[in-house]
Amino acid sequence: MVETPSQEAPQRRFDPLTAVAVVFFLMAVAFAAAPALNAGPATLAGLMLLVGLAGVACLGLFVLRSTLEPAPEAEPGADRLLEALSEAAALAGVDGRIHAANAAWRSLMGEAPRLPKGGTSAASLFAALGAARRGETAHATLRAGGADQAVDISPLGQRRFLVRVRPAAPEPLALPSAALEVLTAAVSAKAPPPKVLDAFAAASPFGAALLEGEDPFNAVIVEANPALSAMAGRVERGQAFGDLIEAQARQDAAARLSQGAEGALEVRLARDPGKIAHLYLSRPSGRWVAYLVDVSEQKQMELQLAQSQKMQAIGQLAGGVAHDFNNLLTAILMQLDSLAARHPVGDPSYEGLNEIRQTSNRAADLVRKLLAFSRKQTVQREILELGELISEFEVLLRRVLSEDVTVETEYGRDLPHVRVDRGQLETAVMNLAVNARDAVRAHGGTTVRIRTARLSEAEAAQLGYGGAQGDQALIEVSDDGPGIPADVLDKIFDPFFTTKPVGEGTGLGLATVYGIVKQSDGWISVTSKPGQGAAFRIFLPAHQAPAVAATPLPLAKPKPQARDLSGAGRILFVEDEDAVRGVAARLLRARGYEVIEAASGEEALELAELHAGEIDLMISDVVMPGMQGPDLLKQARDYLAGAPVMFISGYAEAEFSNLLEGETNISFLPKPIDIKTLAERVKQELQKAA
Repeated sequence: MVETPSQEAPQRRFDPLTAVAVVFFLMAVAFAAAPALNAGPATLAGLMLLVGLAGVACLGLFVLRSTLEPAPEAEPGADRLLEALSEAAALAGVDGRIHAANAAWRSLMGEAPRLPKGGTSAASLFAALGAARRGETAHATLRAGGADQAVDISPLGQRRFLVRVRPAAPEPLALPSAALEVLTAAVSAKAPPPKVLDAFAAASPFGAALLEGEDPFNAVIVEANPALSAMAGRVERGQAFGDLIEAQARQDAAARLSQGAEGALEVRLARDPGKIAHLYLSRPSGRWVAYLVDVSEQKQMELQLAQSQKMQAIGQLAGGVAHDFNNLLTAILMQLDSLAARHPVGDPSYEGLNEIRQTSNRAADLVRKLLAFSRKQTVQREILELGELISEFEVLLRRVLSEDVTVETEYGRDLPHVRVDRGQLETAVMNLAVNARDAVRAHGGTTVRIRTARLSEAEAAQLGYGGAQGDQALIEVSDDGPGIPADVLDKIFDPFFTTKPVGEGTGLGLATVYGIVKQSDGWISVTSKPGQGAAFRIFLPAHQAPAVAATPLPLAKPKPQARDLSGAGRILFVEDEDAVRGVAARLLRARGYEVIEAASGEEALELAELHAGEIDLMISDVVMPGMQGPDLLKQARDYLAGAPVMFISGYAEAEFSNLLEGETNISFLPKPIDIKTLAERVKQELQKAA
C-alpha cells in the first residue's frame, strides 16, 4: 500500500517591520498598565483599567497574528497557464495582490505587486473583483501605458482570480483605392434585365409576355408563352403588346395604371372583344412582365348570377303588384255582376257595362302574365307527350301566324313525356312563335321553325343548359330574321321591356315565357347572331314513368254547374280588402246566406270563438296583415267543428300549400273571381259538407 506524502505546513515568512510593531505594541500596553499596578488592584478604577488593557492586548495580538499568516502560494501550473495566453494576464487575490503574471502583463503593467488601489480605474476594478467572488465573470478598466485597458476578471480556484487584458480589435484590411472602387461599383450595380421568361411563366396555363419599353401598352414583345398566343391570337416578336387589347379597354387600363392602380386590370381582347381577361403588370428589373388570365367564364357566371337575382327581385315585385291588382279586379268584377243584374240586355247601360267587363278581363289576363313571370300563378300539371302536345297546338299556331310566314316543324325521335301545365306551355310557345313572326315580317324573313327533341345531359350543355340533370325535352323556336342586337340580349326577359313600336307590345311576352319555364322546373336560353335570326330553346326535365304503371282510372265527368246559386248557411268571410269583402258579402246575402265579416285574422278568430260550432263555411284570404290565412285555420279549427274552409288568393296554391300539411276539407279559389264563380263554389262546398 502506497502512502501519500503529507503536505508540510507552509512556513511563515519573517517580516522585520511586523516584529518591530509587536515590540512597540507590548511596550505601550506595559506603560499604560504601570499606573494601575501602582494604585493596586483593590481600587475599582485600577481594576477596570487592567481589564480594558488586557482586552486591547488580546485584540492587538489577534490582528498582528493575522498579518503574520503566510502568503498564499500560486496554484500549481498557474505560470504555465498564464504564459500560454497570448494576451496580458495575471493571477490576483481578493486583496488585489498579484501572485503570478505572464511576460505580456509585466511588459504592459510593470513589476507592480498588486492591482492599482487608486485612480480612475480603482472603483470599477474592485467592483469587478466583488462580482468575481460571487462566481461571475466581470469586466473592468485598467489604466496602463497612458491608456485605458479593458480587462475581464473571472474566478479561478479558491480566492484566486484570473485578470486578462482584452485584446484590441484588428484593424480593417486596407485595400488599394482602385480595388475599392471596383468593389463599390459591383455592389451598387443593378441586375441586368431578363432576356427570356422564367421557366414558370413560360410553361404557365395563362398568358405571359416579356416586354421592352417604358410604357407597357406601347412596349414591344420580347418573348411570349404559347398560352398567350392561344388566348389572344398569333403573337410575334417585336409586336406592340397593346395591339392584343381592345382599343377602349387599353385606354381605360392605361388611365388606371397612370393613377397608380394596383392589382388586376380588366381588359377585353382585340381578337374577340367578348373575351375578358385580367392583366397583371410587374417590372422587377428594367423590363415589363405581363400576365393575362382569361376570366370570361367567371364573368359570365357573375352576370348570370346578377341577372338571376335581378329577375328574382323583379318577380317578387311583380307578384306583389299582381296580388294587389287582383283584389281590385275582384271588387270591379263583383260590382259589374251587381250592376248587370239591374241592367240586363237592352238596357242603355248594358253596352257600357259589357265594355268594362271586357277591359277587366284583359286586365285579369295581364295579371296572369305577371303571376306567370313571378312564378306565382296557379298551375295544374299533367303528364303530356311532347310530340302530341306540339302537334295538336300546331293547328292553332298556323291560324294565328300570317299566311306569308312559313311554319316548319321538326319532331325528334323517342320524344319524352313532360309534366307541365298544358295551358301555360301553349302560352309560352305561342309567345315565342308570335315574336318570331313579328321579327321575320318586319325584316324580310320568311320562316319560323319549331323543333322538338330528346337530349342527354351533354347535348343539353352544348345547347346552353349547363345545369341539366338527366334527359331533357327540347322545344326550340327559331326564325331567319335579323337576330337580336347584343346590347339588348341580356334585357329581353325583363318585364315591360320591348323593342316593338309603341302600342304593339306589352313587354310581358318573354317575361311570361321565362316565368312559365322556371315554374315548370325548366330552363330557357337564347342564341342570336346579327343577320342570322334567333333561336329560343326551352328545356324541360323528361318525366320518368314509374316501373309498374298503375291501372288508369276512368276520367271523372266534370260536375255540372249549379243552376240555382241561392242557398242557406252561415259563412265567416275573412278579407282585409274592404272593397272585396263588402261587395262579396252583400252579394252572398242576396243569395240567401248569412255572412259574418272579418277584416283581419285576429278579428276572425274572435268571431269564430264567439260563434263556435255555428259556422258552416269559412272563406279566407291567404295573405293579410298580421295573422295569415293558414295560421288562422290552425287556431280556429277547434271552433269550426269540421266546417269546410275555402282560401281565395291571387298567389298560386303552391305558395302556401306546405303551410297546410295535415289539414283536410280545404279548397282553393284563385283571384280575380266574379260572384257567379264564388256562389257556385260556395254552394258546392256546402253540399259536400252536408
